[in-house]
Amino acid sequence: MPPVAPRSSYSASRPDRTVGRGGPVVASSLVLAGALCLSVSAILVKLAGVDAATTAVARCAIAVVVLVPLAFRERSRVGALSRGGVLWSLAAGAALGIDYAAWTASIYYVGAGISTVLINIQVLVLPALAFLIDRERVTTRFVITLPLMLLGISLVGGLWNASLRGPDTGTGVLLGVIAGCGYGVYLFITRGSARRDPGLFVQPLTWASASATVAAAMVSPISGGIQPAGISARSWTLLALLAVLGQVAAWLFIHHGSVLLPLTTTGGLLLIQPILALGLSALILGEHPTVLQSVGAAVVVAGVATANGLLLRKRKC
Repeated sequence: MPPVAPRSSYSASRPDRTVGRGGPVVASSLVLAGALCLSVSAILVKLAGVDAATTAVARCAIAVVVLVPLAFRERSRVGALSRGGVLWSLAAGAALGIDYAAWTASIYYVGAGISTVLINIQVLVLPALAFLIDRERVTTRFVITLPLMLLGISLVGGLWNASLRGPDTGTGVLLGVIAGCGYGVYLFITRGSARRDPGLFVQPLTWASASATVAAAMVSPISGGIQPAGISARSWTLLALLAVLGQVAAWLFIHHGSVLLPLTTTGGLLLIQPILALGLSALILGEHPTVLQSVGAAVVVAGVATANGLLLRKRKC
């Protein structure tokens, strides 16, 4: 990513709102609340029963409607997002739209819980992008963890169980991995744009959600196209709940909390997302993974934790 340009005199005089109240305890609670909102997203997708393309586009479009008045309120109180911030948010939203389109489709192939586990490879995509673009050093943990993550994904995808192998499962795993890559790109770009406009949360998310709507609509023909006709009132209600919880609330919680926490702490707190998703999928949807898939999910989560230094961390006196 290009170096961050110096801030204007107006931006420099903007009050710094990146420091929240309550310290790390409140910040951790906000990130956990965001992870919980993300965990129920896959459940809401399955319960709504709407096709993947329509779900992805509707989720983003409804989120924009909710975010616009909040964005104007933030603009009047804190200041406007810079032109560069708008451009970065649009780029991040394009990646997010691809993530949503692929992830929503993967839910119908491998289930709500497994698909949520697969997208967490974004935590490994982040350091890879940081190395290739920002030339940040790749840790030994990352190199060691990559084969572990691939092993976990193969277990989740049923590659070691003949009864689970099939075109649908393979497609679902591939879509989940694509979604995780898009998710990682979104987080990487968002991290860079946050340095340009510190203290602004709603406006970047609004622009990103608008861009995600367009991106999801553009790739929708791949999964059957948008089909809004015939959607019941119950399904629209669940889609609205998905937009409010799984996008607006989730990302505002995470963005507000993560600015006060180290990256590894935020990554560790977000690991609760796939665990909650697996548990909720079993309780609400009756999706019970096999033993090997459960082991694979545990390997993926352990790999993510190890890559972020949350396991095998050296203790300091």
